[in-house]
Amino acid sequence: MTSDLIFLIIVLFLCFDFVWERGLEYLNLKHMSPCLPKALIGIYNETEYRSFQDYKRQNGRLDFWSSVFDFVVMISFLVLGGFGWYNGWVVSLTGSVIGQTAIFILGVSLVASVLDIPFDYYATFKIEEKYGFNTSTKTLFWTDKLKGICISLLMGGVVLVLITWFYTWAGVYFWLYAWGGITLFSLFMSLFYSQLIVPLFNKQTPLEEGGLRDKIQSYAERVGFKLDNIYVIDGSKRSTKANAYFTGVGPKKRVVLYDTLIKELTEEEIVAVLAHEIGHYKKRHTLKGMFVSVLEMGVMLGLFSFFVNNTSLSLALGGDRAYFQLGLVAFAILYSPISTVLGIAMNSWSRKNEYEADAYAAVSYNGNELISGLKKISVKALSNLTPHPLYEFVYYSHPSLLKRIDAISKINDNV
Repeated sequence: MTSDLIFLIIVLFLCFDFVWERGLEYLNLKHMSPCLPKALIGIYNETEYRSFQDYKRQNGRLDFWSSVFDFVVMISFLVLGGFGWYNGWVVSLTGSVIGQTAIFILGVSLVASVLDIPFDYYATFKIEEKYGFNTSTKTLFWTDKLKGICISLLMGGVVLVLITWFYTWAGVYFWLYAWGGITLFSLFMSLFYSQLIVPLFNKQTPLEEGGLRDKIQSYAERVGFKLDNIYVIDGSKRSTKANAYFTGVGPKKRVVLYDTLIKELTEEEIVAVLAHEIGHYKKRHTLKGMFVSVLEMGVMLGLFSFFVNNTSLSLALGGDRAYFQLGLVAFAILYSPISTVLGIAMNSWSRKNEYEADAYAAVSYNGNELISGLKKISVKALSNLTPHPLYEFVYYSHPSLLKRIDAISKINDNV
């Protein structure tokens, strides 16, 4: 396959991806009914529903212009030979493959992150603030951005250098070593993310003694779930939106409650939400998800190994010969259709897991309290409870609230 043909395919893939995503966004926005749907009566009132529509439309417009900007920048950079020019400059700095790849990829990532900041700023201090969600200060926003970029570049750099080093050392079988190295790194991060990364952004404190902690521990003991680590995170310093999550495995597992969740939900509702999270652990969804992610990474690296030395990939992006970094960028774009299909499959599997976790919570604790808690979380966040079916199928990792309520209600009827 010639470099010109590969270049054309890359452009077509980028165009298709842009049109596909914007088309789904359009379908989803048009799917919103101007009047409060009967299914939402008792969940949203008329005022809340109008706020939800306005909130989604404003976010939709921002997403559209952000995507247009990113698309124009990417296409322009391609057509004007920007990748080739940048690669030439990087190559002039060092003859090391590891150095070239690190400087090239991290430089592109840094520019992409910086270009997205104005859109994130507008979303936070215009849209989120307008609808009462934002509690972040401008100082905190910029501090978060700086920390986030530094951590992303550091962690991404570690993985990138690891992959490139294996490439220079192991040759055609580099992907097997890279696969093993990334798997170990991912396992390490899953175990220690809450201890190493979260404290850089939020304060986590053990849940104080009292009625809520007693109810959580009582439930955990009843279902045979050893839980010593229950933490509260100060999510309210950035947003009024509520959340809770489960992280870690083995002795490192912990439940984390947002302080906004404790404020908005009753103790019974909070325990029901946590029962859902414990359901994921009991059903081994976390371990299965890690295993599937490892397999997906192996597939991607295995495919990349077949193209890594393809001169046409580098020539398509403006290189004068085969370069690891140019081949990596070209492959990442060409891999996008496979990534999309895998993403749809993963979301479908994730929705199945959510139903199973809901069922576990309904049977082992209280389905009605779970429904009540989910309603509060969704409405407070102005969530879209009636997404377009195709949009939900492609993008939603969780079933829409109405579908979850229906499934939980059926379980309640049979309990």
